[in-house]
Order: sequence, then C-alpha cells, then structure tokens
Amino acid sequence: MTIATTAFAQSEQDTVSSEPQKNSWGAKLKESNFHLCLQLQTKYIFRGMEMMTEDAAPVVFPGIIYSNKGFNAYILGGYALNGKYSLVDFGLSYSFWWLTIGLNDYYYPTTTSPIDRFFNYKTGQTGHWLEAVITFAPAKAPVYLTVCNFFYGADRYPVVDDEGNKKEKQAYSTYAEIGTYYDFLNNNRISLAVGAALNKSCYNGYDKNFSVCNVELKYTYNAAIKNFIIPLSVAGIYNPVCNKMHVNFLASLAF
Repeated sequence: MTIATTAFAQSEQDTVSSEPQKNSWGAKLKESNFHLCLQLQTKYIFRGMEMMTEDAAPVVFPGIIYSNKGFNAYILGGYALNGKYSLVDFGLSYSFWWLTIGLNDYYYPTTTSPIDRFFNYKTGQTGHWLEAVITFAPAKAPVYLTVCNFFYGADRYPVVDDEGNKKEKQAYSTYAEIGTYYDFLNNNRISLAVGAALNKSCYNGYDKNFSVCNVELKYTYNAAIKNFIIPLSVAGIYNPVCNKMHVNFLASLAF
C-alpha cells in the first residue's frame, strides 16, 4: 500500500513536471535572448579619437543586447565618472556567414541641463549621428575589414558657397579599419588594428582627405573569477592625425 501510494505520488509529480512551464503571460518559458553587458574604460577612445579632451575621466558603458539567429539589437549608455560626458548608442545588425551589416544611432545627451531634444531628427538641428556599417570577417582567417559611414545627422561642417554665404554641409564621414589577431589558450588574444578616414571627416577635423587616424595594439586576458569570465584588456592607441598616443585599460562583463 505504501509502495503503491509512493509510486502514484511519483507518477503524479512526473506528470506535472513534464508539462511546459509558462510565464504570467501564458507563454512557454525558454532561455532568454536578452543579455546584459558592462564595460569600464580608463579613457574613452573611439576609432582613434579622444572623446574627452578636457576633464577626462574613466567612462562606464552599461548595455542590453538582444540576439536571435544572426540578428542583434542593442542599446548602450556611456557615462563619465565625473559627469562630464554621456552617450546613448543603439543599433541593429544582421550577420550571415562572414558578412555583418548594421545601422547605429549615436546621441550625446546634455550633461548641463535636465532638458534635452532626443527626438529631434531635423536636418541641421539634430544631435544624432546615424551610421551604416559593414564588416567582412572570414570564419577561417584571423582578419576582418570594417567600413562605416555617417550618412545623416550632426556630422556636418561649415562651408562657404559661391555667393559667400556660410552654411553647413553633410560630411558623410567614412572610416575603414582592417585588423588581425592571434589567439592563445583560454581565449586570450593579441590584436592589431589600423583605421583610416577616407574623406574629410570627424576623424581628421574635416581638414584632410585620406588619413590614417587609428593604430591599436591590444592584449586581452580572460580572468576567471568564480563563475565569471572577465575580459581585461590593455591597448596602446596611436592617432597619426593628432600625433597623440594613449594607453587604455578596459574591463568587461557579460551576462
């Protein structure tokens, strides 16, 4: 009798546990496609450009990422520890074999006022920088090539027309970067990247045409701390346009 009761209880438990679990919306529970990330940089360098030339401070980048079958969407923030710099960056991308295409939107909220104009996308007024990106990265070769173009937004510079009137012109700043890497055990890696502005652009002060603006040598060590793998990197970054050298430390977390 006891055995029969125990057997029944076990059978009932198995039946309940075999039913798909559901959330409060009635959908079947599954692994989440959302992920969190957090990065710390001692100095924010973007494609060779020093983003804080005055009152520089370490910058923290919190973000959330959605990934599903080659499709990625993200939103990322950037905040200097001294409150002098802020960034909101969001975008979409799709990867197929060795090709990735993407669309990014960079926005720099004011740090001096509680009021801003985030939804202003008007030509000549917007603070957004809209960018198209394409990356070629063969799976079996340790090389990649990325080409980026700011096709709309605040990427503008002043010009004088034939009648002597001053106006702003869309720069269409275009950046290309080629890189390679060498892997070690535990996914530790040393990498080299060289990037150049292909036209008069934000990368060279709208003053030159083709110009190499970013040479970066970086080593990444994956530190194992309990159940976490924390990539730690140190990068030496030289900008030939500005003739300026930086050494940057980065620490990243992903969940």
